[in-house]
Amino acid sequence: MTTAHTLGFPRIGAQRELKFAQEAFWRGDITEATLRDTGSDLRARHWGLQKQAGLDMVSVGDFAWYDQVLNTLALLGALPTRFGFDAKKLSLADYYVAARGNPEHFAMEMTKWFDTNYHYLVPEWTADTSFDGGVDWLFEELAQAQSLGHTAKATLVGPLTLLYLGKIKSGLDIKLDLLPRIIPAYQRLLARLQEQGVEWVQIDEPILALDLDNAWLDAFVLAYNALAQNTPKILLSTYFESIQERATLLHALPVAGIHLDLVRAPQQLPALLANWPQDRVLSAGVIDGRNIWRADLTALLADLQAAHTQLGDNLWLASSCSLQHVPVDLAAETALDAETLSWLAFATQKLDEIVSLKQALNGNAASVAHQFKAADQAVASRRTSVRIHNPIVQKRLAAVTEQDVTRHNAFTQRISQQQQRFALPLFPTTSIGSFPQTKTIRQARAAYKRGDLSHLEYLEAMRAEIRLVVEQQEKLDIDVLVHGEPERNDMVEYFGEQLWGYGFTLNGWVQSYGSRCVKPPFIYGDVYRPEAMTVSWSQYAQSLTSKPMKGMLTGPVTMLQWSFVRDDQPRSTTALQIALALRDEVADLEKAGIGMIQIDEPAFREGLPLKQQDWSAYLDWAVRAFKLSSAVVRDDTQIHTHMCYSEFNDILPWIAAMDADVITIETSRSDMELLDGFGEFAYPNDIGPGVYDIHSPRVPKITEMQRLLQKARSVLPDARLWVNPDCGLKTRDWPETIAALENMVQAAKLLRATVAIDDEEHQDCC
Repeated sequence: MTTAHTLGFPRIGAQRELKFAQEAFWRGDITEATLRDTGSDLRARHWGLQKQAGLDMVSVGDFAWYDQVLNTLALLGALPTRFGFDAKKLSLADYYVAARGNPEHFAMEMTKWFDTNYHYLVPEWTADTSFDGGVDWLFEELAQAQSLGHTAKATLVGPLTLLYLGKIKSGLDIKLDLLPRIIPAYQRLLARLQEQGVEWVQIDEPILALDLDNAWLDAFVLAYNALAQNTPKILLSTYFESIQERATLLHALPVAGIHLDLVRAPQQLPALLANWPQDRVLSAGVIDGRNIWRADLTALLADLQAAHTQLGDNLWLASSCSLQHVPVDLAAETALDAETLSWLAFATQKLDEIVSLKQALNGNAASVAHQFKAADQAVASRRTSVRIHNPIVQKRLAAVTEQDVTRHNAFTQRISQQQQRFALPLFPTTSIGSFPQTKTIRQARAAYKRGDLSHLEYLEAMRAEIRLVVEQQEKLDIDVLVHGEPERNDMVEYFGEQLWGYGFTLNGWVQSYGSRCVKPPFIYGDVYRPEAMTVSWSQYAQSLTSKPMKGMLTGPVTMLQWSFVRDDQPRSTTALQIALALRDEVADLEKAGIGMIQIDEPAFREGLPLKQQDWSAYLDWAVRAFKLSSAVVRDDTQIHTHMCYSEFNDILPWIAAMDADVITIETSRSDMELLDGFGEFAYPNDIGPGVYDIHSPRVPKITEMQRLLQKARSVLPDARLWVNPDCGLKTRDWPETIAALENMVQAAKLLRATVAIDDEEHQDCC
């Protein structure tokens, strides 16, 4: 019989229960025991859903209190030694210090999990890193699942992926120097899992889909030859790309099964089947773990027939990757129309899709005929619905020329006009866009949606928040202001709700990092802007100050990446449609007197394909989309962009090609390491490297920011250097926001004074 399973389930809960419990614990409102009870309840509920759907085993180890990589480090006893924690007595309070920092400790660096919008905590490798064992959380969770009567499959982040994703901080030449230490640690884990009665262990090694050199490929042979001895059966799990070129390596590894992502790379199945060992399980990831469209079950069943004929019971069915990247349950969506609702499947519904395919392959098609019929109807509806295609949008996109994606003059000419217009001081200070989203703001927004607050009342409530933000920034003496975005629920959802071709949900939450959850809209049709989206808010904010006020937009690539995207046309086409809608908004902001317009692209690097051979094609259309949205303005209008929590150095030529006048980037968690590449590349335009981490509640000292600015000055010319936080401030509280920004402004002023003294001394001596 074909086996049905999934690589993981969302951990946050359908109503974001984990988020609210985490934040209550951080505030001191609940105890660690209460937080642990919430986690236990969520795990039991999610295992129950998997068993009820008909999966043959439940996943244990996919739950994390903040992040699965951080959980793995806690399990191995390999948290950064700089924190000084006792690995075997690690409390959740300690664990969260590593994730969030405190006055004594910087938080661990955070970056994107491959090409998703999920952020993981970056391991820190040093000469004294040990893997001598840590917390027993995984084993406790297994005991919980077993006590509830579940057949449990343990899941682990693999040792090679863990090493690869970390950063060397000191005392090591290469990451693989740690391999002799980490292999015994995983051997001990696997032995203990076997003692606990676990038959299968899913070990995730997604780096197999990357461009790896021979040293890493050889390490796989060494590691898995050691790990496969006297242990539970190992399912080596890969996802997010094809591993077809690794076929020879994979066939040589002594593992019991391999998982393939057949959504992102369906073309690899025939090639790998050609020489597939008959005694090995092939886990076919055919249900999309990263998008919310209902599966075409009939087409998938046809695609799987050859594999089923060849492998029989050794063919397993699964999601393409962990379902943590999609919302929990479609049942909570009561506002969507029936047609749109029929097109969608969230994590809970995807479990049913996996099991329906299993039943059909096992000869029980009649028992799931209704599910197949409903899927067929949904697929046909999406294909033929009149709401999908807009001839006007298609015609306009076809008419785009090179002139439409090119600024009138080069940056060297534009910047002189902008300097004359804005008269900014050296090291101008600004923020990235959002200010604290307080309880008052959220309550007003909710009341307005319920109809308890009239449009005029809501307008005045948001204007009062904007006035507060502007007043606070002027008190702080920030040079370039923002309106704070109180009217925005999310930087993508807000725009999606105002664009044709976008749909949105009530409870479609997914985890971005820690307790930060987002509710991505979904793009079902051609994108069009019916009317201005931000102009009135920016225009009002500008009326409150004589200082420059940035208009704030989310860029086309980020609007694409942070949405669930339609799969019936190339992503590049959808991105360019979004760019045209934003182009109209940029033009209207300029007409309204807004002289600085920030088009945020934090997801620009995130969209990069995992295989380097595919980079150019993506980067070319991503740059074109940004330029199509921005190149409509005059030379004296300053275009800003923002990027964060990604490695940028390998794509700097394309970032430069975007031709934004100012780019702000996240650099504080990496101690300005990310800036080095910009200096080596001689990035030509203005840069604002973030001088403090907004994802941590700690307020950095002035001296810390001064040190980072001095590092930035060693890389960038003074005339090109801006001063700003790493990212938006919506998740922070007002007291810490004011304190941090006050220190930031003071650091910039002290730097200006230092430069002025240096200039005077230079003039005196020369």
